[in-house]
Amino acid sequence: MEQPVHAARILSAGPLSVELEDGNLRALRWHGNEAIRAIAYLVRDANWGNHALQISGLTVEETKADFSVRYRAECTDGDARLAVDVHITGSAGGKLVFDAEAVPEGDFRTNRCGFCVLHPIVGVAGQPVTVEHTDGSLEQSHFPLAIEPAQPFFDIRAITHAIAPGMTALCRMEGDTFEMEDQRNWSDASYKTYVRPLALPWPYTLESGVPLRQTVTVLLSGEPDTIPRPARPDEAIRLSIRPAAGRVPAFGLGISPQELAETLDNIEALRAVAPQHLILAFDPLAGHDGAVLEGYARLLAAYPAEATLEYVLPCRALPADELQEAARMVRAADLRLSAIAVSPAPDLKSTPPGSAWPACPPLAEVYAAARAAFPDLPLGGGMFSYFTELNRKRPPVGMLDFITHTTSPLVHAADDRSVMETLEALPFITASVRAFAGDMPYRIGPSAIGMRGNPYGASLNANPDNRRMTMTADDPRQATDFAAAWMVGYAAATAGASLDVLSLGSLAGPFGLLDAGTRLPAFKAAQWLAALAGSEALGVESSDPARVLALGGGDTLLVANITPAARRVAVDGATLELGPYGIAQHRRGGAA
Repeated sequence: MEQPVHAARILSAGPLSVELEDGNLRALRWHGNEAIRAIAYLVRDANWGNHALQISGLTVEETKADFSVRYRAECTDGDARLAVDVHITGSAGGKLVFDAEAVPEGDFRTNRCGFCVLHPIVGVAGQPVTVEHTDGSLEQSHFPLAIEPAQPFFDIRAITHAIAPGMTALCRMEGDTFEMEDQRNWSDASYKTYVRPLALPWPYTLESGVPLRQTVTVLLSGEPDTIPRPARPDEAIRLSIRPAAGRVPAFGLGISPQELAETLDNIEALRAVAPQHLILAFDPLAGHDGAVLEGYARLLAAYPAEATLEYVLPCRALPADELQEAARMVRAADLRLSAIAVSPAPDLKSTPPGSAWPACPPLAEVYAAARAAFPDLPLGGGMFSYFTELNRKRPPVGMLDFITHTTSPLVHAADDRSVMETLEALPFITASVRAFAGDMPYRIGPSAIGMRGNPYGASLNANPDNRRMTMTADDPRQATDFAAAWMVGYAAATAGASLDVLSLGSLAGPFGLLDAGTRLPAFKAAQWLAALAGSEALGVESSDPARVLALGGGDTLLVANITPAARRVAVDGATLELGPYGIAQHRRGGAA
C-alpha cells in the first residue's frame, strides 16, 4: 500500500505567509516573494536516513495579524525515544520564530539532530549575503554561483540576504553552531544551513534526560515596488521555442547483474523502448564475475546497442594487474563493448570536506592502466555515485574521452515536492561540470529516483512499507506517473548541457520501466526520450518551469507537468491538457 501524501496548510499574517507541512515550514514568503525555502527540524539516524517523526497534539491558531502552532514530535532509535516540543509563531510585522526543545528518554544515537534552513537557488545564486558568526563578526560575501564542493560558510549565527529589491530576510539560528553546504551538490534546490559542524564526529549520543533547545528566527523587512501576481489555477503555461545548437543526446538504460535475467526475459520490451545505449554495471567486490560478463554478452547479442562497461576497480592489487584481468574476462566472454568507464572502489564512498581520504591509487595511474588494458575503447571517468563526489574529487580530464556521474533526489528529503524540486538544480550541476571539464563528451546516468548506492552510510535503507524515504533504492513513485514526469523533466533540465548520453533508470528492478513484465508509466517516457534522441535540438522555455518543463528535437516536443494538479499548456497555438504528473508528446503543427 502506497504511503499517503499530506497536503500543506498555508498560514498567513499580513504580508507574511508560510506552508505548514508535516510539522515543518516551506515557502516562507514576504509580500509574495520567497525568502526561505524551508525550515525543518530533522533527526538523522546513524545511516544518514531521516527518522519518521510522529506528530501529536497539533494545534493551530490564526488571526489576520499572527499565527501560532504547537505540537509534539517523537521518534525512537532502538530502546531510546526522543520527544521534541515545538512552538512556531508568525506576525504581520515580519517576524517568524520556530522553537524546538528535544528531550531524550534513554541515550539516543544520531548523526544530526536539529534545524536545517534552506535558502532558494534561483535568483539567489551568486548574489550578496551577510554572514554573522558566533563571535558577532560579520562576513560580506556571495552565495556560490558555481557549486561549491566544500562548505561556503562556517560558524554561522545569522544570514542576511535580499529577497527582492528593497526587501531583506535575516535568519538567526541559536542553540548550537551552524554551517552551510551547497546542497546543489546532491541536486537539492537549495543552500542548506544545518546544525552541528561536519568536522565533529558522528554518530553522536544525546544523553538521556538532557534537553536540547534550538531556535530559528526570521526577520523580514521592506516592501516591493510591485507585488507578484500569483498564477490562476486554470491559467495556461506558455512554451516558447527557439533554435538551439546540437542534437538531443542518446538515451540509455542501466543494467545490473541482479536485473539481467529479467531484462533478457523481457527483451521485446527492451526493443520497444529502443535505447541507444546500455550501461553495464560490474563490481568484482560485489561478487560479479565472468558469468555476469557472459550474461551481458547474451543481452547485447539479443539487443545490439552501444554499451559501456562500468568497471569498479577493486584496488586489492596493482591497477595494471586488475585491469588486465578485467580485459581478459571481457575477451573470454566475447563481450563487445563500445566504451569502458573505470572508478576505484574507495571512491564509491563519500569523503566529506575535512575528512581523511581513504587509500586509493592515483587516478592518473588508474586511467593509464585502463588505457593500456582496453586500448581500442573510449575511456570514461568521474564517479559512479553522484555529482557530489565528482565535485570533491575532479579527475584529470585530459586523460579521458568522456566524463560521467549520476544523481539521486533521495539524499536529503523524500517528499514529492522536494524530489521534483531537484530538477531545478540540474542546470547548476551541468554548468559546474562544464566549468572544470570544458566541452569534453559528458554523460549522466543511470540516474533514477531511487538511490543506486549510499556513499554516506553503510548501506541503503530497506523500504518494506513502501514509504517515501531517503537513502533507499525502492521508491514507491517508480511505478506511477510521477516517475514518467520526473524523467521527462530531468531530460528537459539537462537539455542545455550538450550531453552525449543521458541514462535514466533500468528496464527491470527497482529503477525499472516494468513491474513483473507490466509496463509502467515510465516506460512511455523512456520510449519517447529514446525516439527523440539524435534529432536536432530545440530550445524550449517554460513560462513557469516550477510547474511545467519541456524539451524539443526535430518536430517534436516532450512536455511534463511536474505538479500534482492538472495543468493547461499553450504551445504553437495549441492547448495541451495535462493531468497530475502528466506527460505529452506534441508534434509541431499538431498534438499527439
